[in-house]
Amino acid sequence: MAYDDTTMRRPGESTAENDPAAYRRRVQFEDAVAGGTLDQSLAAPVTAIPAAAPAEDDGRDRLGVHLGWEVVLLVVAGVLGFLLWREDSAALQRPALDGLLVAGAAIGLVALGAGLSLRAGVPNLAIGPIVLAAEFQFAENGDKGILQSLVPALIIAAVGGLIVGALILLLHVPGWAATLAAAFGVITFDQLRVDPVAVQGTWEPTGRAFLLFGGFAILAVLGGGLGAIGPVRRFFGRMRPVGDPAARRGSAVVLPVLLALILSSVFAAGAGVILAGNTADPIRPGTGLEWTGIGLGLALLGGTSAYGRRGGIFGTLFAVTGLTLFLDYQTRRELDISLFAIAGTVFIAGLVATRIVESYGRLAGAAAAADWNAAPSGGVTTWSPTLPETWNTPAAPAARSDRWDDGPWGATR
Repeated sequence: MAYDDTTMRRPGESTAENDPAAYRRRVQFEDAVAGGTLDQSLAAPVTAIPAAAPAEDDGRDRLGVHLGWEVVLLVVAGVLGFLLWREDSAALQRPALDGLLVAGAAIGLVALGAGLSLRAGVPNLAIGPIVLAAEFQFAENGDKGILQSLVPALIIAAVGGLIVGALILLLHVPGWAATLAAAFGVITFDQLRVDPVAVQGTWEPTGRAFLLFGGFAILAVLGGGLGAIGPVRRFFGRMRPVGDPAARRGSAVVLPVLLALILSSVFAAGAGVILAGNTADPIRPGTGLEWTGIGLGLALLGGTSAYGRRGGIFGTLFAVTGLTLFLDYQTRRELDISLFAIAGTVFIAGLVATRIVESYGRLAGAAAAADWNAAPSGGVTTWSPTLPETWNTPAAPAARSDRWDDGPWGATR
């Protein structure tokens, strides 16, 4: 009973492996399954399947879910305002109200910068360290005048945002990764100070409290209103991760990315100057990352999606108002809650808000983004290979005689 050296099967035992035609069909079929192609000589007529969902949604949203969430935020802010008034009614009257409005304007600028970068798909994690760096800049140079202390901080922040944006665009790396690297650089600058720095100069933003908070409120609502316009929303959110996130998005993302990172950095620097001018305490060295958490958390809580593009209209304004009231309330109650703890809590609440706006903000029946890791499906056709029914089933051995000399060892004739 001899076996072939290559197939290890008895002669006469017909299988797909030793049948060249069947073997070719099987190999081509397996290649078709793996690679999505098949020789038409093995296939029946083609049946087309409808194309899969597009790799990117069309940008249309339900704004109702944002407005509903904003009503919730407004109610929460109202409750916190009532608690603060009950604790100390003078807190909502001048001159205490001026300090409250200035603090709200500074926090609002941080949240605006964070929300802007989130909408563009490049979350700026450096905004907190930039706030602290601007505080040091004003504290050390405030005696030279507001312009000489504010303008350099704004210019440096804008140039830094431009450099980080260019890095993201050239290397096509995630925004959070590039801005985190930038944050480490700014933190290094912040920690060059080992002792608290007393604020120089006499500029006090409380004299312009209503102007500052009103400016923030206008920017927040105007930005949210513009973001609700479909073409603007789609243009500004082109870096939103859809399809393969590592694939380059083209030249259309250049302007939104640079604009978002430059403005978010400038807003953070302005917030730092306002915070430094609004305090009589020295500016203490640190990392500033608590302000990153607060800014991003408030933007998320206001309805801006962590995935980019989606966002509300009044959400940031109401979220900032609520947090500002809470910070004043906990100070008057001497609760001494850490800013990091507050940032973490707001951030978690913001993640819940993101899940809400992403789940219910999409129009009913709108196409969902395709899974970039799934098998190719757009325009794919179904092939029905015509193969022998037993292409992978060994054939029954050929009948043989019981005579000992009928096999390969038998006598030759």
